[in-house]
Amino acid sequence: MGNCWPSPVVNHISPPTTKDYNPAPKHDARIEQSKSPENRASLPLPPPAKEGRRVAGEEVPPCGRIVTPNLRSYTYAELKTATKNFRPDTVLGEGGFGRVFKGWVDAKTHAPSKAGVGVPVAVKKSNPDSSQGLKEWQAEVKFLGKFSHPNLVKLLGYCWEDGQFLLVYEYMQKGSLESHLFRKGAESLSWDTRLKIAIGAAQGLAFLHTTEKQVIYRDFKSSNILLDGDFNAKLSDFGLAKLGPVDGDSHVTTGIVGTYGYAAPEYMATGHLYVRSDVYGFGVVLLEILAGQRVLDMERATGQHNLVDWARPFLPDQKKLKKIMDPQLADQYPSKAAFQIAELVLRCLESDPKKRPPMEEVLENLQTIQAIKMKPKELKASVKQKQTAQRHQQSPGNYHHHRHGHTQSPVHHKNDGVAGAKRYEMYSGH
Repeated sequence: MGNCWPSPVVNHISPPTTKDYNPAPKHDARIEQSKSPENRASLPLPPPAKEGRRVAGEEVPPCGRIVTPNLRSYTYAELKTATKNFRPDTVLGEGGFGRVFKGWVDAKTHAPSKAGVGVPVAVKKSNPDSSQGLKEWQAEVKFLGKFSHPNLVKLLGYCWEDGQFLLVYEYMQKGSLESHLFRKGAESLSWDTRLKIAIGAAQGLAFLHTTEKQVIYRDFKSSNILLDGDFNAKLSDFGLAKLGPVDGDSHVTTGIVGTYGYAAPEYMATGHLYVRSDVYGFGVVLLEILAGQRVLDMERATGQHNLVDWARPFLPDQKKLKKIMDPQLADQYPSKAAFQIAELVLRCLESDPKKRPPMEEVLENLQTIQAIKMKPKELKASVKQKQTAQRHQQSPGNYHHHRHGHTQSPVHHKNDGVAGAKRYEMYSGH
């Protein structure tokens, strides 16, 4: 089938939906609420060549091609071959955008290959009824097709054919940070690994903030931080990314989208989006890394549903901080480093975005903290704590640190968590 060009995205109001294309935790609700009109930058594409279907009231051509030197244009038939015809046993995740399948491509050329031959990839396939598919597909291609960085998930190619939107990403073996922190029975992350992940995510976000045209990620959260086989962190899902303010402006005004708990308060209240609105989300994730608990969980005790509100009084006090630290760490971390992380969290969570540090400064602080090692006294205490924990695990009445709910971002392995949990949202375009 020949290629044809899709028309640019225009503002529109979509019907309510109960899913987001990136699976979310049970109590982690996606915010999509229109506060003011927004002129979204769309891909500079010519008008459609022939009639197609309609998505959210907009005419959509049956196929499209984008001339991007870094991306491969796949046919639908090629991706059917790569994923064993999108068989259910290849599903990695599912959300409002659609399902994600494990596929295979040639290691050098990225040409599609049969299952088990070459290297694995993640193929995200739009839902036929998705009102988000077109614009989020375009945003992914626009940003990931343009930018390349070790801490951004690599987009290898795309397909637009017969009203189907597909994206092909590199495969992330270790899944999401969210699955490791919150999924019951998941592989526990050591202090050093947690810091490594935080630094990698900070490097990715700092890169976006310092490009020639600043990029505001707008949906920074633990489920969007994916991990390769060596626990190197990479940011994924750029469907909500937006170019930052220009001509000396401090912010852009936009419809409110994002995820409850991670979205900055000034953005929630006014629709004013700052580059440092992302820094707030980073502070929330950093707190999740310390506590091993998700930001919102209605199954926790009264007064602890919102992790930020509950933990804030403990963060400035080094003695009290231990009360909120993840028991899975079993005291195997330098208390000085943990306290400096807590202080950094508080700075990132400042209500005034101007008082939050830029991501370059956050990154520098994390790299300095990484060099702090445990004191001999702490090492001795941690060994004792670890031995006690092991004895508890072997006894019938053993203690488990409960992690309620789990999801996975769509670009990783099925075994890293059960995907497709619903998130409740008010969707009206972004």
